Formats: sequence, C-alpha cells, structure tokens
Amino acid sequence: MSNSNLSKYHLYDNDLKKNIDKIHTTDLGIERVKRNLNLQTDDVVNWCKQKIEQADKIIRKGKNWYVYTDNSVITVNARSYTIITAHEIKMCNKNSQNTYNLLSCKGYKK
Repeated sequence: MSNSNLSKYHLYDNDLKKNIDKIHTTDLGIERVKRNLNLQTDDVVNWCKQKIEQADKIIRKGKNWYVYTDNSVITVNARSYTIITAHEIKMCNKNSQNTYNLLSCKGYKK
C-alpha cells in the first residue's frame, strides 16, 4: 500500500495496545477464530492479545480495527474491544519494506 493510499486509513496502533486489557470475545467469537485460523489453543483471547502486541500493522477503518500479523488479520470492534473474527491472509506477501500489500490481501475489504 502506498503512503498516499495509507492516508485514507487511520493508524491506531497505540490506542488498541493501550487498551489491550479490555479485549474480549464471545463464545461464538472463540469458535470462529479457532476454526478460521485452525488454532489448537483454548485461550483465544490471550492468543489474540499476543498477536496484537506483535502486529505488523494495525489499521482502524470505521468501527473496527484490523490487526495484521503472521499472515492473518484479526478484526476487533473499536468501541467494545470485542474480537469479532480472524482470517488467514493467503494471497498476501510482505514486500521488500517488510509491509503488507493490504489492498491485495484476501479478507481485506475496501
């Protein structure tokens, strides 16, 4: 993503990390994240918190944060801090600047 395209989005890396203790999810959210990422852990919230801390990029678009890390994207509601879902990004590769081409990533919606 070029810098001009990035200007359309707000980077809120510090806001989400600053409120990491508020992050939670529902029983359905746990099932959805485990299924979509093929996770074996029972502590999905803690797993997501660790990924948020290590994120390559965190973008706020509308009512959600999109956390890009380890070829996956975690969607977190920006108001309630609820983990909504997570998906693998199979079509997305890091470029030479070690960033993602977000517009070509599966699961990323304009």
